[in-house]
Amino acid sequence: MQNKKERTIDYMLRTTWLAVNKMYNEEAAKFDTTMATGFTLLSIDKENGTPSTSLGPIMGMEATSLSRILKRMEELGLIERKPNPNDGRGVLIYLTEFGKEKRKDAKERVLVFNETVRAHVSEEKLKHFYEVSDTINELISNKKIYTKETI
Repeated sequence: MQNKKERTIDYMLRTTWLAVNKMYNEEAAKFDTTMATGFTLLSIDKENGTPSTSLGPIMGMEATSLSRILKRMEELGLIERKPNPNDGRGVLIYLTEFGKEKRKDAKERVLVFNETVRAHVSEEKLKHFYEVSDTINELISNKKIYTKETI
């Protein structure tokens, strides 16, 4: 691990996310699934379904990666695809009863993670974490990192 003087913001984001990703995948493996599947289950509206074209942006994923996950989830009986009644060309993704059960497992794991972090980090520090995260996302989405002024 880098010493504290060498740690950069991107390094901390990357290593923290990799640790969270690994932790969730280890938990998901106990349920014979993956973090990506759990995240997808949580991103699908459990009552009304979700248009397949909306899932990618909701999850921050490319369509090709999401297609593979959805195909696998359909094979496992977690989801079903139905024509969108409001858009003849569109498809809605619905959770099956089995998918709803697995969604509960995924949600429970997310809640345990959040509760554990909240038990160890003050509300003030979490507030600052969210503010910093929002600022980073804003800077990136507004393309304010690599501009002529910053380079």
